[in-house]
Amino acid sequence: MTEDRRPRCHWASENDPAYLAYHDDEWGVPLREERQLFELLILEGAQAGLSWSAILHRRDGYRRAFAGFDPRRVAAFGPDDEARLLADTGIIRNRAKVAAAIGNARVWLALREAGTDPVDHLWSFVSGWPTQNAWPETGEIPSQTDVSMASVETVCGSCDERRSSCSRPAWWRSELARSCAASSASAACEARATATASFSSSGRLPSIGSPNDM
Repeated sequence: MTEDRRPRCHWASENDPAYLAYHDDEWGVPLREERQLFELLILEGAQAGLSWSAILHRRDGYRRAFAGFDPRRVAAFGPDDEARLLADTGIIRNRAKVAAAIGNARVWLALREAGTDPVDHLWSFVSGWPTQNAWPETGEIPSQTDVSMASVETVCGSCDERRSSCSRPAWWRSELARSCAASSASAACEARATATASFSSSGRLPSIGSPNDM
């Protein structure tokens, strides 16, 4: 329980206004905008081995360094850009994570060029509709499921793994319904059948970061 007395998920109960705002306003909210989803893919990869707070407080730095998370521009990054990123103190300076981010941008474009919308591809794992879970206790929440193998599935809203006591679902559910009603589940199902490429394993789980990367 935080100072405003609103019950939240246990991980959001620390004294960090930016972290609490992220829990309240962003985490688990369905996203279908391409740049926002690509941003999550890159930031989730950067987080590997680190706290999400460490990434959250560097998000503006990532947006500047990675061209506003424009997949086409990031895919065109070359050796000079890699060197620039590895010298940028506004991001996690890990060579494998930087390479994975650029590689994932290229895979993102390859999916599109193969006729698969990357946004539909990500949502196809839940047939285009968010999975709303409600776990009574933190200890009951599984570390992973068949669907939610990558944490990007949770943060982009396709799987919501909150505790049932968290105040967020109660006042957010109507917005969720409006968001989902505006989307097409059939398009996501077609994408699942036609997609033949997937994001590289190095992009989903880059090498563990260390304080020297920061």
